[in-house]
This record gives sequence, C-alpha cells and structure tokens, in this order.
Amino acid sequence: MKIVYIITRADEYGGAQVHVRDLSKWMTQHGHEVHVIGGQYGIVSEAIGNNGVKFHEAPSLIRHIHPIKDLMSFFEVRKILKSINPDIVSCHSSKAGLIGRIAARTLRKKVIFTAHGWAFTEGVSWKKKYIFRALEWFMAFIGNHIITVSRFDKIIALQYGVTRAKNMTVVHNGMPYRSPPPNTHSNKIPQLCMIARFSDQKDHTTLLNALAMIEKNKDWHLNLVGSGDDAPYRALALSLKIENKITFHGQRTDVPNFLETQDIYLLISHWEGFPRSIIEAMRASLPVITTKTAGSPESVDQFRTGYVVPEKDPYKLYRAINLLITDPLRCATMGEFGRKRYEKYFTFDEMAYKTLNVYETVLGTELSKRPEVQELSPSLSEIE
Repeated sequence: MKIVYIITRADEYGGAQVHVRDLSKWMTQHGHEVHVIGGQYGIVSEAIGNNGVKFHEAPSLIRHIHPIKDLMSFFEVRKILKSINPDIVSCHSSKAGLIGRIAARTLRKKVIFTAHGWAFTEGVSWKKKYIFRALEWFMAFIGNHIITVSRFDKIIALQYGVTRAKNMTVVHNGMPYRSPPPNTHSNKIPQLCMIARFSDQKDHTTLLNALAMIEKNKDWHLNLVGSGDDAPYRALALSLKIENKITFHGQRTDVPNFLETQDIYLLISHWEGFPRSIIEAMRASLPVITTKTAGSPESVDQFRTGYVVPEKDPYKLYRAINLLITDPLRCATMGEFGRKRYEKYFTFDEMAYKTLNVYETVLGTELSKRPEVQELSPSLSEIE
C-alpha cells in the first residue's frame, strides 16, 4: 500500500506530529511505501527522514488561517500528491485535514481525516465553534472516513451533526513499547512533571495556584517541559512564592528517559483530544492527575491509576496532588496499575493495526491480522 500522511507543521512537536512520525515508521516497517507532507522543515521532518520515510515540504502549509497561503498550499500539496500517486491519504490536524482532503479528492484519491481533538470542542468560543463545525460538516462529504482518537470526540461529532456514526472509527492513541523503568519513585523530594507547550489550551495557571495551596513544610518539585512563552507563568510562580520549587525546562528531546526520573505526571488543560503524554506517563509507571476534558478521562482509571479532577478547580487539584506527594506507596501502586493499563489497552501495535484496518476497509481490501482487541471501559467519575 502507498500511504501519504499530511501534517501542518514539521518544525515542532505536538501530538499530531508525534503520531505521524511513529505511525509512518511502523507502516514502513510493515512493508508499505510511506510519504509525509508537511509545512516547514524542522525537528519533526528530520526525525521522519531518519526513520527512512520520505518527507515532502509544502512551505505554505501553516497552522493559522491565511487565504493566500492556504490557496498556495492547496496547489503545493496537490502537486506532491499527484507525483506520488498514493493509494490512500491520511490527514492530521484541522488545517491539514482541510487542505489535504480537498487536494486528494480533486485527484480522486481515498482520503481519511484523523481528528486529534475537534476545533469546535470544549473551551472554544461559540463563534469559532460555529465556523469550524460548519467546515467539518462540509469536509465530511469530501473525505472517505474519519478517525477520532477518543470516544468523546466521536460523540461530540455526532452531537454537532458533523457526520454519521458509520463514517467514524475510534482509535485511541498508543505508544511504542518500552520496558518498565528499573527503579521508580525513589526521589527524596517528590518530582511532579507536566509536558505541554505553553498555550491557551493548557492550564498552567490552575496548576500553579493549586501547588501554592500545599503546606510550606511539604517537599515537592515541579518540572515543566514544553515550548512556548513561559514568562507569564514564571511571573505567576514568583508572585505565589513557589518559584524555587519549579524548573522550566523548555522543549526536550529525551522525554521517555526524563519521565522515568519523575514520580507524578500532571496534564491540566482547558481542552484535549486524547493526550499521548498521559499514555507515555503510564508507560513509565507514573500515576496521572488530569482534568476532565474531552478524551483525557478515557485513559485514566479513576482512583486506580490516578485522579481525574474538574477543570479550573485548584482546590480539588491540590487535594489530588497532596494525596500523592504524602503517600509514596499510593504513588507507586497507582503507577504499577497505570503500566498494566498501558500494556492492555494503549500499545502502539494495537493502535497501528486498528488504523491499518481502517485504511484497508476504505480501500476495500482484506483486513490485517492483529492481536485480539481488549474492550476499553474506563472510569469517568471525578475526585470528590
């Protein structure tokens, strides 16, 4: 099978970029010819190339709406697709989904869109919700199928009338296998970690306010990893008098190794799709605290592998953090259960086989053989 993946940016890491990087590598290793089209060469395109996958740059393909560049990117993407002549095109992120689906259909190519969280989801203004919902409704007629990375995203698409259930398949994200860390939770001072770029989507403010509630005599240290402007949060930490307990790392390329040095993982957000970082943390045997946003609760088994707390609620977030930093045994036990949950539901092979089966169904070919699928039944209740 000849597969083309399209992403908006290849110069910085995000969930969609990591997904395409790893999935394109897996498909190549399983005998398929794979190409990736993306805007702007960078750290992601370099990694894709190192995996033996051909990367094609479409310089005008950018994240934000820009009528002139968007039109240019359509012709760039169409030209590349015509030269490759793929069997199937797989688009990732809203802009790539828009440009890629139109370009593919003008060439009469089968095309799939993977929604890594909708642009009209929770936390988005009503005006943007209306515009993006209308766009996705229209684009659903152009594409052949939609993959959602969470059940939440499939449900919200049905609620907003984007398309019918038969046109969507849920495929939860998965992470490549990595052996369990040899030694966890051995830090004298509990190490908390959040891996997320500094943007409107992530709620670093609530996290810092929650941490400021912890009694002064309790030890903890927060490691914030991610790109973006962290100046407002440095200032907030200073005003809350917790700046000496926080390290701002910027973007790191050694995240899997880094996670194995941590004790607790946090992902505090305003909206999400189905965060890969939570799965990565569970793979590293870390308990997870996250907000009840979109698909995040589908990965965490409440009270067993971590805690799901309400959005914008620093007090309940404080309580969850306090429970873990004062109880190393609880931390370790939750981390062990999280590792087992990863191995049962969220391995990369499971995700990749399900994705390949969607491709083959759309193309009308035989389904690939894969391990028997485990049914995911997560707890969605909140911490009281």
